[in-house]
Amino acid sequence: MSYNIKYDNKNDTLNNWQDRKHKIIDLLKQYNPSVFGIQEGLKNQVEFIDNSLANYAYVGIGREGKEKGEYSAIFYDLTKVELTDNGTFWLSKTPDFISRGWDAALNRICTYALFKNLVTKKQLWIFNTHFDHIGKLARENSAKLILAKIEQLNIQNFPVVLMGDFNATTKEKPIQILTSQLNDAVEIAKTPLKGSGGTFNGFNMRAITKRIDYFFTDKLVVKSYTHIDDTLSNKKHISDHLPIMIVIKN
Repeated sequence: MSYNIKYDNKNDTLNNWQDRKHKIIDLLKQYNPSVFGIQEGLKNQVEFIDNSLANYAYVGIGREGKEKGEYSAIFYDLTKVELTDNGTFWLSKTPDFISRGWDAALNRICTYALFKNLVTKKQLWIFNTHFDHIGKLARENSAKLILAKIEQLNIQNFPVVLMGDFNATTKEKPIQILTSQLNDAVEIAKTPLKGSGGTFNGFNMRAITKRIDYFFTDKLVVKSYTHIDDTLSNKKHISDHLPIMIVIKN
């Protein structure tokens, strides 16, 4: 699962974190993903999720370094997978250091982890990211950088999942760069997409058509692909993005 949970903006009078956070936990418990990545989570949000879920741990750091700024954290179910490697890099010309890339408005990161399935013993790389919302060049170069990092890290040629909020539609260059080497998982899923066609709702109740959150895969069978449109009790959206989920064979 991948979920942009929207950062905890203390100035939000509507759609604030306090009104949404318990429903996010309910949703995670209901769908019970083996692994899920979040975007925009601040330290207090990451810790709330971590403290609210039994049997889960997480990896990741804030984009301003250590615990500062938004995380692209990866949570994993300790009863299903074992963590064997992890790290974070910045989407910039100096990915090993806290930095802002190209024409980006903000620092951006990608957190990754290598997991071993406790049943099948097979290993799987997971990459979780959030591309810049302003910088067009930054989004394109971020896509190229992530592909290069996957190649650098995946020397044993394990299957790969890249997920997150890419702030780009399928017709834009960043997505085309990624799909030159990875599969858009919705295109190879064994069953048709479940849910709305888009992922970004902006807390608006109109039809959701803008798809900017994705799973990209390599060497995996994708059984299903879902845009989850669960809502709060007042029928409002839980976040300004829908959570997305795939079921894979690994």
